[in-house]
Parts: sequence; structure tokens; C-alpha cells
Amino acid sequence: MLSKRIIICLDVRDGKTTKGIRFKGNVDIGDPVAMARQYYEEGVDELVFYDITASHEKRDIMIDVVDRVAREIFIPFSVGGGIRTIEDMYRTLDAGAEKISVNTSAVINPDIIAQGARKFGNQCIVLGMDAKKVEKTAGIPCGYEVYINGGRKPMGMDALQWALKAQDLGAGEICLNSIDADGTNEGYELSLTALISGSVSIPVIASGGAGKPEHISDVFLKANADAALIASMAHYGWYSIGEIKDHLKGLEIPVRDVV
Repeated sequence: MLSKRIIICLDVRDGKTTKGIRFKGNVDIGDPVAMARQYYEEGVDELVFYDITASHEKRDIMIDVVDRVAREIFIPFSVGGGIRTIEDMYRTLDAGAEKISVNTSAVINPDIIAQGARKFGNQCIVLGMDAKKVEKTAGIPCGYEVYINGGRKPMGMDALQWALKAQDLGAGEICLNSIDADGTNEGYELSLTALISGSVSIPVIASGGAGKPEHISDVFLKANADAALIASMAHYGWYSIGEIKDHLKGLEIPVRDVV
């Protein structure tokens, strides 16, 4: 079994790291540059930076903050929010990101995935997907609907069908966020994660709901996620990266050592 990855998520609004519940009620909790450096030193495997209002506000990503974060860390770094063109991708990579996450822009223009994969390689393109549980219908047979603009707008798209299409277009991995579980600290949405990870051949990052190490081991063992995105449990100091990895090692889940 390949090593499972622990990924810290920095949701950024107006230059500050912010945290909410189910995409609402966000409060600012710190400086993303200092927090990124701290998590890098603690031994996190990767870091994700989301400019969470860029798409909704129809503006470019805060490239200056991306550049400042990239100068402080030496681990894989994924960036998303307001990336709509190949030129946006190039600027973001040039600022120090290693991966580009496309969410709203990919739903509106799916070919951006293919364009990015051709230009920069599949490994560089991450599909960010925000999904919410709904009634199963002819248009949404899997029972999970895709939302865009930071979880504000339902698109009438089936999450499983979208994941498969994005894979075919060239996405190298999927960061799958459950709107229902987001910020609840009650555990990942295991059914959704298992559905997507069992249907695609590219890595799936589980996102939304982690509150304790047991939630992470559950999403690895019960839903076969390749990586787990965490936020609150690290941001508020409930658990260190070392404590999380020690828990996983105790269950014989392979993870990279904290150096």
C-alpha cells in the first residue's frame, strides 16, 4: 500500500486564513504564511491554499500571498480559487505552486482541465469538487450534487459522473469536499468518498469533517481515500501532525515519517 498523505488546508479570505462550517459563518484565524511554515516544520505531507471568495467575486487569486507561502515551505503545494485560464495557471505555478486546483472554472469550462493537463502534465491538475447529498433523480443518480462558487450554487450535476469526466479530461487527482460534513468535526462523508474513490483510478483526497485522528483512519480504511485534508483539528491545536501520524502508524496505515 502506498503511503497515505496528510494535507493541511488553508482557506484564505482577504489575506487571512479563515474557517467556517458548511461554507458559512467564516471567522479569521491567522496568517497563512506563518501557519504554512508551522505545518511544514511539523511534518505535514502537503499543503493546499484556497482563495475561497475569488470565484464568487469573479477576481484573480491573491498571487502575492501564494508567492509568500511558497517561499516558506518545501513540500507539494496546491493552489485554487479564481483560476480560469492557462495564463492564470502559469502565474500560479510561477509563484511557487506545484499543483493547480480547479473547481468552479472547470464546471463552467471543462476543457480547462484538458488544456492544463496538456500544458503542465496530469500530475499538476487537481479537480476540486464540492458536493452535497440530495435526492436521487434522473439527473443526479448517485445522490450527490456538484456545487460551485464556494458551495453557493447548485449545478444539477451528478458528482460521480463529473468525477469520471474530469478523470477522462486529464485531472491527476480529485479533492472531494463534502459540503454536509465541512467544518463539523464529526468525520468525513464516508459514503461519498467511497463512491468516488471506488470508481476512479486517480487519487482521491477526502475533505470536510475531520475532528480527530480516528476520522482520518476511518476514511483511509473504510472509504479507501488516498489522502486526508484537515483544517480545524490542526488550526485550533487539537492534534499535531505527529500525533495524527502516530495514530495511523498504530493501525499499520503507512504514512511518511515526521522529519
